[in-house]
Amino acid sequence: MVQEHVIGEIQDVREDGRVIIMAGLPDLDRALLRQYSKVEVILPDGRKISCTQRRKVYALLGEIAEYVDGIRNADTIEEQKRLLKMEFMLKRMESAERRMFSLSDCDMSTAREFITYLIDFIIANDIPTRVPLIDNCDDIAAYMYACTMHRKCAVCGKAADIHHCEGSRIGAGVDRDKVHQLGREILPLCRVHHTELHAMPESEFMKKYHLQKVRLDEALCKRLKLRR
Repeated sequence: MVQEHVIGEIQDVREDGRVIIMAGLPDLDRALLRQYSKVEVILPDGRKISCTQRRKVYALLGEIAEYVDGIRNADTIEEQKRLLKMEFMLKRMESAERRMFSLSDCDMSTAREFITYLIDFIIANDIPTRVPLIDNCDDIAAYMYACTMHRKCAVCGKAADIHHCEGSRIGAGVDRDKVHQLGREILPLCRVHHTELHAMPESEFMKKYHLQKVRLDEALCKRLKLRR
């Protein structure tokens, strides 16, 4: 648990990537008593949330409010914002960063993580959306991973099959339950979009829908019950 929060300044950056940081201790006697020897360094983003990010956040909050409360208006969106910001702080933020933030002036990294959290929430809870989720993404790789984890089509959000990409495909006649899947590249696609992919070059399909391949890791193999 973080006991003290201290702001310092970088004084010098060495060629090997190490830095010299100058920071003042709020209580010298306590520092000497506890004999601090290590510190945790957090580098602030420095960039403010963009207008595009803010628009995406409120679009996603609107989708959630409409599903949860049955109506999308300023009051329901504000209530979902309050609840989900709190959950995000508790579940996703590191303890040293766990403090209230505002969507009017938070940094771009926090906004990006909050957008990813909202998209994960929508996918995990099977919340229908007016606009394809990928259109409100700020991190396509994280979106693709969440879709795979919950077997949702990365294009339309419907129940998905697992498409093995070029270079990771399993030959015809091979028992897929006996083939090691760890490290293979896949795409989560519904039957309709899976069929569409097979009717064109894979690269063309991915460019059309702005998708990225997902590499199967231990967590995904376990969730999808694939042999590692």
